[in-house]
Amino acid sequence: MPQHIAPKPGPWDGEPRPLFLAPMAGVSDLPFRLLAKACGADVTITEFTNSTALSREAAVSWRKMESHATEIPFIPQIFGGDPGDMATAAEMLAPTADIIDLNFGCPAPKVTKICAGAALMGEPDNLVAMVDGIIERVDVPVTAKMRLGTGQGANNALEICKALEGIGTSRLCVHGRTLRQRYSGEADWNSIKAIVEGVEVPVVANGDVVDAASAKDCLEVTGAAGLMVGRGAIGRPSVFGEIKVGLGWMKEEDLPWIKANAEAWYERSVTSQSFASRRWCWDKYIEFSNHTTGLQPRWMQRHAVAFTKGLPGAKKIRNIMHGAPTPEAFADGISSFLAGKPAE
Repeated sequence: MPQHIAPKPGPWDGEPRPLFLAPMAGVSDLPFRLLAKACGADVTITEFTNSTALSREAAVSWRKMESHATEIPFIPQIFGGDPGDMATAAEMLAPTADIIDLNFGCPAPKVTKICAGAALMGEPDNLVAMVDGIIERVDVPVTAKMRLGTGQGANNALEICKALEGIGTSRLCVHGRTLRQRYSGEADWNSIKAIVEGVEVPVVANGDVVDAASAKDCLEVTGAAGLMVGRGAIGRPSVFGEIKVGLGWMKEEDLPWIKANAEAWYERSVTSQSFASRRWCWDKYIEFSNHTTGLQPRWMQRHAVAFTKGLPGAKKIRNIMHGAPTPEAFADGISSFLAGKPAE
């Protein structure tokens, strides 16, 4: 098997399996990916990025492809409807990438209208030919993420996965919903199980994994080689460590936010613990930003809203965001809010 990709495992018997941070637009920026790793994620993937923009050397798109020496493996994810642009972008990324991931799972209309993302599952022959062309042109492993199907007619993910395995795709990730479903309804883990059993390459399960209980259930049903967490990690990257503790893969006292508050952690209320863990995450996000991309106000605003969502007094952060004269003041204001005494 390629470096950074373990062979397909046998049935799950409780042993640790890798946890992946999903590639999410507006969420999976470099500082957040490094934060997710610090919180317990084993593998991170960049925001999905338009291959045509990359092939035209668009600066904004290439900014999403930045990495750091500690991000191992470095996995950029690309999408597109033009096979030539996809192959060119992959070739441009290959010198710095450990793995290149291809997106056939995004249900966003702006992506599917160019017959990219999950829409390509409606053209399986073109999808497989596109991947084949990319594999021929790069010397790093190629992986792919997809859904169960388009939702029009029978699901075809299993057939596509078998074909991708046949041309040398190194790993697959399957979200247990169709394009038509987008994010509604429940993820169909049994369909993922059929794919896990139907191919010999490792398959990662995605969809409705939000905590240790759902992670355990998903592994028991699917036997997947790993789990990908998307929406469950937005504003709560601590979910990776919490899953590992809940499944007995690590000790609770080894969680970094508990270590940082070790003296009084277990005397705190649940609300106070939430404030403390999110403050640790926010401060670490700012630290990673300062060491890599610099403070990016738009990114900070999105994460600040997500990190404080559901906390007492969270509406105050709007005033903090709009009243801060500098990015540094904004960062300090959010940190101070999370350090304040929460309403019990």
